[in-house]
Amino acid sequence: MSLKLMYITNRPEIALIAEHAGVDRIFIDMEYIGKAARQGGMDTVQNHHTPEDVRRIRGVLTAADLLVRVNPIHEAAADGSCGSSEEEIEEVLAAGADIVMLPYFKTAAEVRRFVQIVGGRARTMLLLETPEAADALEEILQVPGVDEIHIGINDLSLGYGRDFMFQLLADGTVERLCLRLRDTGIPYGFGGVAAVGTGTLPAEAILREHYRLGSSMVILSRSFCRTDPDTDPDQIRDRFETGVRVIRAFEKEIEAHSLYFENNRREVMRLTEEIAGKIRQARQKK
Repeated sequence: MSLKLMYITNRPEIALIAEHAGVDRIFIDMEYIGKAARQGGMDTVQNHHTPEDVRRIRGVLTAADLLVRVNPIHEAAADGSCGSSEEEIEEVLAAGADIVMLPYFKTAAEVRRFVQIVGGRARTMLLLETPEAADALEEILQVPGVDEIHIGINDLSLGYGRDFMFQLLADGTVERLCLRLRDTGIPYGFGGVAAVGTGTLPAEAILREHYRLGSSMVILSRSFCRTDPDTDPDQIRDRFETGVRVIRAFEKEIEAHSLYFENNRREVMRLTEEIAGKIRQARQKK
């Protein structure tokens, strides 16, 4: 079974290119509360998309699902700068979200509130990305109404004090979570992936781990296809079509050669430790 590919954009023309290339989910990212503080100084994207972006993308999609990441559970700001989680999620649902994602939760109580707000009007996805949520996983899994879970290894690695996010793949953290989720029957995935043939940790190694661990979804990273406004649309279209086609071909290869999973796991462990060591050395030189 092919992985569901997800791509973050609020540009209708890019959403259409991605959809036509075979991307399964277009991802609107409204999360901003607390994100800059915990990811300060990192080369990460902070999008701050809006409900209007949800409406615009909803208006062009015909096949791909529309996934919207809202903010962590929060109350309305006293200064009126933002509404409560209830208000935000109501806006997202009214704008046409198919799937609503809750990020950066720590407790089952937050998950329960999120599920109750959505109220079955869209599918629910949890973004498990805090050590507290990992520790509380058994309680969280008792909350009815959770449709999917994605493991966010970037923030989770920060929470565990790692140097490189894919260390969580090498040290068994992601595997432990995936195996527990597999027992529940809830679809799950983890992290992101670059185009085949690229990536600090090669995309091929990451995709093999997805299959070994029973994952059903992955986010296409920012580097999968650069979509700067001044980039030629035909070039973007070609990159998407080629990139998705190569991933699908590689998935078939993985399915046909599943015996190399263990060797790939060992290679992931070796490479992540090597990369983390280089990161530590670079920090020490500053």
